Amino acid sequence: MKVMIRVRMGSNDAHYGGNLVDGAKMLQLFGDVATELLIRNDGDEGLFVAYDNVEFTAPVYAGDYIEAVGEITNTGNTSRKMIFEARKVIAPRTDVSDSAADFLDKPIVVCKASGTCVVPKECQRK
Repeated sequence: MKVMIRVRMGSNDAHYGGNLVDGAKMLQLFGDVATELLIRNDGDEGLFVAYDNVEFTAPVYAGDYIEAVGEITNTGNTSRKMIFEARKVIAPRTDVSDSAADFLDKPIVVCKASGTCVVPKECQRK
């Protein structure tokens, strides 16, 4: 099963000069995706234990629309291995006007990660 959320990065998400969004925002989105995966899989939010790998591949700016997807790749007794990808699907075009934006024909991968979540046995309902 795959889960996807799409979120617009706002000016409140910009942390650095030039309206650059902090990479930690992508990890927050992955956490939300992981939570939905665990609820669907186990009937419980579980706990995110660790990221095995995180790779930031392109910048994210305020105004970008980010699509975060994830899936469970391995299910243990209580552990759930997952992979994630965040893609920019809409980018602002402030060079044209303050409200111009482009839907990208080819999304830009901005972050990839893998990690492990745990759902204690007593919390598993499925």
